[in-house]
Parts: sequence; C-alpha cells; structure tokens
Amino acid sequence: MVIEHYRDHNARAVYQRFREKGRMMPEGLSYVASWVEPSFNRCFQVMECDDEALIKEWSQNWDDLIDFEITRVLTSAEAAALNE
Repeated sequence: MVIEHYRDHNARAVYQRFREKGRMMPEGLSYVASWVEPSFNRCFQVMECDDEALIKEWSQNWDDLIDFEITRVLTSAEAAALNE
C-alpha cells in the first residue's frame, strides 16, 4: 500500500508529469488501483511486486513532488491463511 502526500498540495504537477511520462515503473512492479482524496492532498495506491526495491526505485522517480508512505500489506485471505 502506498500513500502519496502531494508536496505543497500540488497535485497539478503530479498529474502533468503522469501525462507526460506515465507511471515510470520498473519492470516487475504492477499498479493495481488508486483512490485520491477530493482535496487532492493524498493518493492511496495498491501496487504489487516481489521485490521491495522496485517500489523504492519507482518512488525515486517522483520524490521531488511526493512524500511516500509505503507499507507492506496482505490480502484478508493471506492473513487468514497465516492465522489458521
């Protein structure tokens, strides 16, 4: 789970770069879905990969515009299976 905090509340700069360059993700990192606050202060994204270094590599492409919170999460089914 990735929570993006737009620096200076400047979503416009983030969306402009996205239009120009796309997500700029390394091979092996997959975008699943995202939700943005109506205030455009934060974006919540679900990303998938087997190597956490890929998320760090991706976030470096955006860290001049975004402060990131990156948390490893499990699906509910995965969590249930681990607690049987």
